[in-house]
Amino acid sequence: MRQSNETLLRIGLPALCLAIVYAGWTFYVHNAEISPFVLPPPGKIGAAFYKLMFDPAAWHHARITVIETLGGFFCAVVAGIVAGAAMAKFQLLEWAFKPFIIILQLVPKIALAPLFVLWFGFGLESKIVISGVLSFFPIFANTLLAIKSVDAGDREVFASLRARPMQTFMLLEWPSALPVILTGMEIAIVLATIGAIVGEFIGGNAGLGHLALAKLQELQVDGLFAVILMLTLIGLAMYGSVTLLRRLLAPWHQASGNVL
Repeated sequence: MRQSNETLLRIGLPALCLAIVYAGWTFYVHNAEISPFVLPPPGKIGAAFYKLMFDPAAWHHARITVIETLGGFFCAVVAGIVAGAAMAKFQLLEWAFKPFIIILQLVPKIALAPLFVLWFGFGLESKIVISGVLSFFPIFANTLLAIKSVDAGDREVFASLRARPMQTFMLLEWPSALPVILTGMEIAIVLATIGAIVGEFIGGNAGLGHLALAKLQELQVDGLFAVILMLTLIGLAMYGSVTLLRRLLAPWHQASGNVL
C-alpha cells in the first residue's frame, strides 16, 4: 500500500506541476499581451510539436544528434573507466596524470568547442569529440573514487585468501564500484547531450541544434520551442535508459530505486 502511494505521488506531483506551469504560461501570455514572436502560447507550441513529429527531416536531425550524443558518451565511458581504474590501482599514474586532467576540466569546454570544429571538421566527428570531452570527467572521477573507497576489511579478506590482483578487481572492486560508476554515467549522458547541441550550434550542418538555429532565423519561435521539446524528450529517454541500466546492473545498491 505504501509503495503504491509512493508511486502515485512520484507520478502525480510532476504531472500537477506541469499542469500548473501550463495554466500559468497560458494565462500570462493571453493577459499580458505578449507577442507570439517572443513567447508563443503552449497551445501553439503543441501544434508545432505535433507537426514536427510527422516531419521526416526533423527525425533525420534527431538521429544525427542521438548518434553524436551516444558516440561521445560511449567514448567517455571507456576512457573514464579505464583512466579511473588505472589511477586507482597505480598511485604513480594518479600523481602523474590527475593534475592535468583536473586542469583540462577547469578549462571552459564551450570555449574549446570552436577549436574542436576546426580540428575535426563540421561533420559528426567534432560533435562526438565535444560530447565525449564534456562527459568524461564525471565517469573518471566516480570510477577513481569508487575503486579507492572499497572497504579495507574486504581487501584484507581477499588478501588472506591469496586472491590475484585480477580476481580482487573483478570480484570485489568492480562490483563495489559499479553503482557509483553508473551514477557518474547518469550525469555524463546529460553532459554528452549538451556537448552535441553546443557543437551543432557552433559548426553543425545537421542535428537538432542546427534545426533550432534554422527555426530561429526563420522567426518560427513556436517551431523553436517544438525542437527544444523534442530534444528534451530525447534527452530524458537517454537519461532514463542509463538509470534503468543502473537498476539492472546494480539492483543491490540502496540508491538504485531513488532516481526518477
